[in-house]
Amino acid sequence: MYLILKTLITAIVVVGISEAGKRFSMIGGLLASLPLTSLLAFIWLYNDTKDIKAVTDLSYTIFWMVLPSLFFFLCLPFLLKVGWKFYPALITSSALMAGVYFLYIQGLNILGIKL
Repeated sequence: MYLILKTLITAIVVVGISEAGKRFSMIGGLLASLPLTSLLAFIWLYNDTKDIKAVTDLSYTIFWMVLPSLFFFLCLPFLLKVGWKFYPALITSSALMAGVYFLYIQGLNILGIKL
């Protein structure tokens, strides 16, 4: 039952952001930019484990992983503006972001930052 509740709450947040974005892109963007999924993940992780270290480690990792994810939000609108169809732009942006993640993680390792 708890897993169903977690799934429903998470789905409601995502659908709510999508619906808000249909009507008001600024509100949708604001809601999507909030760390709602991270907050939910922290809540679910803590409720499931009561492990503060696990929550701390997740928060630390999210901090370091935000930077390369921003590349996606630059790439996707660029590809769409230059005339790419939505799904090819989405897939390409995702693939390029994955490459940026790979390079970024390699760079963090070189700098001695372990995630």
